[in-house]
Amino acid sequence: MKKILIFCSISIALVSCTPESQNKNLTYQNIVIISDMSSRLDNKPSKDIDEIHKIIIFFKNECVKPGEKIGDKSSISFSPFSQKTITAIDLEKYKNLAEKQSFINSTGKYKNNGLAKQIEDFESKVKIAYATTRNKGLDLISILIEKIENEAIIKNDTSFVNGIDTTFIKYDNHIYVFTDGYLEYLNKKGNSQFYFSNSEIEKVRQFSKSNNIDISKALEMESSLGLPTEKSNKNKQINLHILETHERDKNNQLQSYKYPKGLRDNEILQAVWKKWTLDSGFKSFEWKKY
Repeated sequence: MKKILIFCSISIALVSCTPESQNKNLTYQNIVIISDMSSRLDNKPSKDIDEIHKIIIFFKNECVKPGEKIGDKSSISFSPFSQKTITAIDLEKYKNLAEKQSFINSTGKYKNNGLAKQIEDFESKVKIAYATTRNKGLDLISILIEKIENEAIIKNDTSFVNGIDTTFIKYDNHIYVFTDGYLEYLNKKGNSQFYFSNSEIEKVRQFSKSNNIDISKALEMESSLGLPTEKSNKNKQINLHILETHERDKNNQLQSYKYPKGLRDNEILQAVWKKWTLDSGFKSFEWKKY
């Protein structure tokens, strides 16, 4: 009995001396900006560049935080729908912590080519793209699906073990799409899968009116009025933001609308995009008007 008590005491002492694991949960931002460079840019004075600037400032001041935060792994990229990524800043590529902080704080060998300069170059390339790129008739949703699946713009959560400690890395993927909200492209007769413009909007409006229901209910009742679902495992990792959407049925001079509230173009487009986004399994959806 005495031997058993001694054994138990030793076992308890050994267990109490074993260090506890110190697991960490870290979250970083992956910001992807994709712009529709169609005739919408000529229909209204573009606010895109100002809005993109705000996103860049958020990336710098709230994600990376030069001079305050250590070891950030956030990233930001930009592309028109018609091209692959034309400019990006990805802090994950800096594996050495000292080198990463030197880049972030623009010190040492990165004094003239650190984060501050890279942000300046990023914004310059965005402005050049807006000044020189015009694409008419692009199938935006098909291209968005292609980019998500094949262009490695989405980052996956990961983890690594150091002794008994595990660090879990999570990425919040945000795709910011700058477009007017209308889905118009060439060759509608050959492929109308993701086409949604004036006639499609009117069908939703008339169905809603004739059945005395709101547009969201109309889209639920009659699935053919909306867009076909496109599910993907990657979608559930993505927060989708649709920005700078237009209102063609609004008279800006008189500040009046052609249709009553609840049946306006922008409201119908928002409902159609939202239903497609959530039915396709995206993590979240945001819609902003011009």
